[in-house]
Amino acid sequence: MADGIGISVTGATVASGAASANVVIPTLPGGIPTKYYRIAASQAAYVKVGQSGVTAVAGDMVVQPGDAVIVRAAGPYVAALQQTTAGVVQISPLDDV
Repeated sequence: MADGIGISVTGATVASGAASANVVIPTLPGGIPTKYYRIAASQAAYVKVGQSGVTAVAGDMVVQPGDAVIVRAAGPYVAALQQTTAGVVQISPLDDV
């Protein structure tokens, strides 16, 4: 049984602008893919997790500034699209979950 959630590798950031952009999320030590991500945003952004080429669109999950969400990894990429104002979305791969 794990002691809690750990963050052992540096995450990634992606700009949330007027067009969707995506970023690949680093693997855990030893090249192990993570099962969960923590996602936070500096401005409200639509986000979507998926495979290479994933695109966020209006109506996808919204991450609000000051909040963070933990999502199950549905692929190694996270895409972001601004809701109204451009910002930065930060994604941390979680381990020990």
